[in-house]
Amino acid sequence: MVRASGLGSGPSSTRHTGVGHQAALLLTFMLLLLAAIIGRLAWLQLLHGAENKAMADENRIRLLPRNPVRGRLLDRKGRVLATNRLTYNLYLQPLLVDDRRWPALRERLASLLGLPANKLETQRRQGANGQGFRIPLATALTPVQVLRFREQSGSLRGAEVSEDVLRSYPNGSLASHVMGYTSSITEEEYDALRDRGYRISDRIGRFGLEKAYETHLRGEWGGQQLEVNAAGQVQRVLGDKPAKAGKDLRLTLDLDLQQAAEKALDGVRKGAIVAMDPQTGAVLAMASRPNFDPNVFSDGPTTAQWNSLNRPEAPLLNRAFQGFPPASTFKIVTTIAGIESGKLGETSTVPTVGSFCYYGQCYADHGSYGRIGFPLALAVSSNSFYYKVGLMVGPDELFKAARRLGYGSRTGSELAAEESPGLLGDPAWKKEVLGEPWTPVDTITSSIGQGAVTVTPIQMARLYAAVANGGWLVTPHLVERDYPRKWLGLKPATLKVLHLGLRQAVTNGTATILNDPSLPPVAGKTGTGEDPPRPDHAWFGGYAPANGKPTLVIVAFGENTGGYGGTVAAPMVKALMTTWFRGVKPAPASAKQG
Repeated sequence: MVRASGLGSGPSSTRHTGVGHQAALLLTFMLLLLAAIIGRLAWLQLLHGAENKAMADENRIRLLPRNPVRGRLLDRKGRVLATNRLTYNLYLQPLLVDDRRWPALRERLASLLGLPANKLETQRRQGANGQGFRIPLATALTPVQVLRFREQSGSLRGAEVSEDVLRSYPNGSLASHVMGYTSSITEEEYDALRDRGYRISDRIGRFGLEKAYETHLRGEWGGQQLEVNAAGQVQRVLGDKPAKAGKDLRLTLDLDLQQAAEKALDGVRKGAIVAMDPQTGAVLAMASRPNFDPNVFSDGPTTAQWNSLNRPEAPLLNRAFQGFPPASTFKIVTTIAGIESGKLGETSTVPTVGSFCYYGQCYADHGSYGRIGFPLALAVSSNSFYYKVGLMVGPDELFKAARRLGYGSRTGSELAAEESPGLLGDPAWKKEVLGEPWTPVDTITSSIGQGAVTVTPIQMARLYAAVANGGWLVTPHLVERDYPRKWLGLKPATLKVLHLGLRQAVTNGTATILNDPSLPPVAGKTGTGEDPPRPDHAWFGGYAPANGKPTLVIVAFGENTGGYGGTVAAPMVKALMTTWFRGVKPAPASAKQG
């Protein structure tokens, strides 16, 4: 019995032990599984909860940005120079479309919208970025294309059509160098400007007033926050922030006068015109040739357009801000140096000759007028007269007068970053840059605006404004606000001589084309600048009315035209003055101005 009982308990104990082991293993497995689940939940919710919540929100919430409308550019009378237009563009959201899904989506888009599949492929490849920003696939979609896309948008996940606001210049190339243009922000610019409210799809002013007044014009982005379901259908609006439009900017430009300036420059391949109020410095017209159409940058220039913009004639260069030899227009500076230095007086006379020889060299003059004074010397633009005046006053006084009148420095306009200060190659400059001593030959050439002397058209307009307004150096500007005027302190005798000489240049000198009874009395000075081996430059600077309070000063410049100031530049000035004084009854003409 005992043996039987012992024999019977062996298998039963083994079975119970096996069941216990299985239960322990199952319990252990369950505990490990539970621990893994708890660990995973802790990983997802505690360590990465905020990140995962944001990802879930991204799947559930859509942000619909609203572009800010850029402020308009208006002329002095409120006429539109730059505005905006709506366009519809096709974009790809790269985070929602991987390489496996892309070919099918590409073919659908190409078939639906009538777009070349290879172009869509190129746009995707070129627009790829590591940040996941949307990629533009096509711009300027037609209304039919937009309608087709929106009808099928539910099955085009990862593609979207959205509105964009592009800059529009209704007058084309008119005043293009003043206004500048806008174009898409680069990734580098976005990284630097994102904290100031810019987006990767933003546009930014590149140069001209578009750049100078970027913060004034751009506005602020807005948008809607939408909740969507798994199919991408909108369930409700979670938030709405209207975009804030940029502010309009009223310029000092006069559209009629600007159009006249652009037309006047049609006769030259390269050149510039600046028209200004001599009393305030308000720029009424500024044109440069060749110019460009800023609208090409709104959609993005084609290769052919970009090559044209970068041709040797430099259409993007504002020649109103570039330095050129001033030639005989500089004789105003030499006149001021002569009288202000005390070396000569308002009634002083100097003998003139047809060929002036000095320091082993001879310099031809275009006429011999005997012994004459400053007014007639200005009127007939006598070189030999000013050679001798320059030698009498010396280079120090000559360049002192030039700097006093603003030459050699920027004018202080809003576009100062684009201005050249010009060049006043005085004795110190020659020694430092060329390593050579100053000679009387340098004084002779500098006294008539040649040699190492360059002046910008805007600087010259400022100088002629100072003569016209009685000795105030104004600040040229394109947007009205308080700008400083600097009193030059010129002697009354100096101003009297300048007024008389510049008026005589029109009545019986080198600019008689402007002695027109249909115009108010005009005063001014021609200049023909040498630029060997290239053709000569042509200049004219003047103002009107010369017998009262002048309201308009104009400087016209033709680069390498090969013509004279009186035959190339003066007719441009006449065209603008005809436009400006249209309907204004001319006052009786006079050769004098007080």
